[in-house]
Amino acid sequence: MRLFVALEIPSSVRENLAAAIQEMRSVAPQVKWVRPENLHVTLKFLGETPSDKLASLRAALFAVRSPRPVELRFHGVGFFPNDKHPRVFWAGLTSSANLAPLARTIDQATATLGFPLETRPFTPHLTLARFDPPGMSPALLAAAAQNASREFGTLDTASFQLIQSKTKSTGAEYTTLHSFSFAAEAERPNA
Repeated sequence: MRLFVALEIPSSVRENLAAAIQEMRSVAPQVKWVRPENLHVTLKFLGETPSDKLASLRAALFAVRSPRPVELRFHGVGFFPNDKHPRVFWAGLTSSANLAPLARTIDQATATLGFPLETRPFTPHLTLARFDPPGMSPALLAAAAQNASREFGTLDTASFQLIQSKTKSTGAEYTTLHSFSFAAEAERPNA
């Protein structure tokens, strides 16, 4: 199984991003655009995982905690590493201070099961498209400039998801295997 840990984004944000993708797809159809239903914020890519490791992985992720929910604001677009040789077209996000520590805690929890620790610092983003091969069309560059400060919405969440990715001829298909509450506020019963 090919797995990753992510934050699912709300439908309102997904719809705003889908509209932006549709607009930009019209000026850059050669780019590999992410299907709107597959948009997520990756916290940890696990890769190929034997199914017999799933129970211990769930137990490790169940123990992950943060003092409060994560808040995200999705806004603007850009290119990684840059607009001269882009590999990824992304939507930006601003997060509460506890997002990076949450990703590190997930990284450390999964490392105890043999998944490699991340070597790069956690940089939250939302991948909208991939370039293969790298190359920029002037029309997409202009569209990105027009959307540089576009607002897509917010997310306030106290849970993350373990997601399975299956490669199909139509593209990747994601299935949420389990959702984990990580913040104390999420664990209190309703009054």
